[in-house]
Amino acid sequence: MKLHMIKNVHGNTVDLLGEAIVSGHYAPGASLPPEPVLGEELGVSRTVVREAIKSLIAKGLVTTGPKVGTRVQPEDQWNWFDSDVITWRSKAGITPEFLRDVQDLRQIVEPAAVRLAAQRATPQDIAAMEEAFAGMDRALRTGGDYVTHDLLFHQGLLRAADNRLLLHMSRILSALLRTSFELSTLKKDGPLRSLPLHRAVLDAVADGDPERAERAIRVLIDGAHQDIQEVLNPKRKTKAAKTVKPVRASRNSAPDRAVKPVEASETHSRRQRVVD
Repeated sequence: MKLHMIKNVHGNTVDLLGEAIVSGHYAPGASLPPEPVLGEELGVSRTVVREAIKSLIAKGLVTTGPKVGTRVQPEDQWNWFDSDVITWRSKAGITPEFLRDVQDLRQIVEPAAVRLAAQRATPQDIAAMEEAFAGMDRALRTGGDYVTHDLLFHQGLLRAADNRLLLHMSRILSALLRTSFELSTLKKDGPLRSLPLHRAVLDAVADGDPERAERAIRVLIDGAHQDIQEVLNPKRKTKAAKTVKPVRASRNSAPDRAVKPVEASETHSRRQRVVD
């Protein structure tokens, strides 16, 4: 119990300092207050502050040195594959540049991974993706956690590629993908429209058709990107870069709007339009 409390204190301190850095409260190049001052401000001991600083160093947010104290690193030194960094960025506000980077990464990684998945997926891989797809469909019909099932679907695609490096990447991509999915599902009827696109990807992988699978995943990624753009700029009056405070989609409920179920016939016909 005591160890659990110590971990909570440490984690909360890391979160508070990390959010302050990522939000710009401490700008790149700025020095953090000395440990005693931070400890007093946060209500924790110097030891807790010292351990939290070590965690932030490991994430690339700060560096320390003799006579210079603890300084904030430039953003290009931050570990953008760290789930905490992504969470703090989301809380602080997501910039168009950040979303562009996520889109670029998806366009580079996922189509290649899906081609491999279409060649290497096992029956167990297909079954896991079918289960994730069923969870997405169920969330639309009866309510539930759509985003988590969406994330499981894409993790399943990377796992089915049967490549250890891609499998590791699927773990570090999870926070990035969740942030993207939480935004794209805020688009009215966005999940409803994307469900048959997921079906098209899964069918192509199950059929062992790499070319069709790649085409389908590109359509899916582009559609999600378009949904995000419409959420952030519904009137599209300006292209000016600005920080957006996203409304975080609940992880315990479906998107907060009524959607009609996807009938089997509708799913099939819309899937054909995607892959034909």
